[in-house]
Amino acid sequence: MTETDPQTIKAEIAAQARALGFDQVGFAAPELGPKAAENLSAYLDQGRQGDMAWMGHNAERRADPRALWPGVGTIIALGLNYGPADDPLAAIERRGRGAISVYARGGDYHKLMKGRLKRLARGIVETYGAETYGAEVKVFVDTAPVMEKPAAMSAGLGWQGKHTNLVSRELGSWLFLGEVFTSLELPPDVPHEDHCGACSACIDICPTAAITAPYELDPRRCISYLTIEHKGHIAEEFRKPMGNRIYGCDDCLAVCPWNKFAQPTQEPALLPRAQLTAPRLGDLAALDDAAFRAVFAGSPIKRTGRDRFVRNVLIAIGNSGDESLAPHAEALLDDPSRLVRAMAVWASAQLLVAGQFERLREARMADESDPEVRAEWGL
Repeated sequence: MTETDPQTIKAEIAAQARALGFDQVGFAAPELGPKAAENLSAYLDQGRQGDMAWMGHNAERRADPRALWPGVGTIIALGLNYGPADDPLAAIERRGRGAISVYARGGDYHKLMKGRLKRLARGIVETYGAETYGAEVKVFVDTAPVMEKPAAMSAGLGWQGKHTNLVSRELGSWLFLGEVFTSLELPPDVPHEDHCGACSACIDICPTAAITAPYELDPRRCISYLTIEHKGHIAEEFRKPMGNRIYGCDDCLAVCPWNKFAQPTQEPALLPRAQLTAPRLGDLAALDDAAFRAVFAGSPIKRTGRDRFVRNVLIAIGNSGDESLAPHAEALLDDPSRLVRAMAVWASAQLLVAGQFERLREARMADESDPEVRAEWGL
């Protein structure tokens, strides 16, 4: 049998990836370099992972793909466009409705990405497997200890902008990432250069100053982290800046000038659901656990859980300035969840006129035993 040259193998794999619907594909050597490891170590040492304890697990394997899988010869980095058809910044002006991050308005991308990655991996094994080149593969999408953005940058898909997210010259900021590790040793693509220049738009727009310096993000201040990952009460200093953002925040992505090249996704599974496009806050506040699970079935929002989600909704209600939403907050003052009760108190305090909140506190405070909820009452 005539052996196929590595460049031809690369071209064939790239063609198969695009045929499967991936918008970008690149190849990288399985070394992320010392800077990636140093950045991860500093990040963990400073405790920036917050409630994301999983980031500290297997840190050595996260920083070194060969520690994760000694047999890896090449990282194939894949990108899938999820660009919005509208301006995400417009949603934050509708204070009686909730703003949901673009990536979560459609179906759960993990399922879509993993299915396509597995099909690509299967094709590689069928073509270059044991009987030919002995190719082995492993598939990763978000849930494994893989530093996806440095890998994608090494593979030429884009660069990590000053907001630390990947930016593509062709597709802007809206890319889901996944990887296929293969034992095949293929020529790497040229790593992408930084094209942020002197721009500071993402830093300037961040509502909570979470981008503490160019290329440095403190997730503990980030609205995406606070509304999705943070398990406890949200500190008061972040509540007003959250506005009506109830799940994630796209401000730093949406303002990036490179999004002039962004294209709306054509992938049906990623198109926004009607009920997740500017949903009414009052409707969301009324969700019990069963209703929450039904509304968000097949959505990445489901994993946050009803209590944390309604916590976020109540903050948005408190920021709405709409007194007609006050009864929705009052209805949750007896909720079983302390997270919900606390923010029901806070939202009520924001919306009720002088004297009303004091009367409500007098009627309710004797029934509250949780110290953090009592603190919201001012006790």
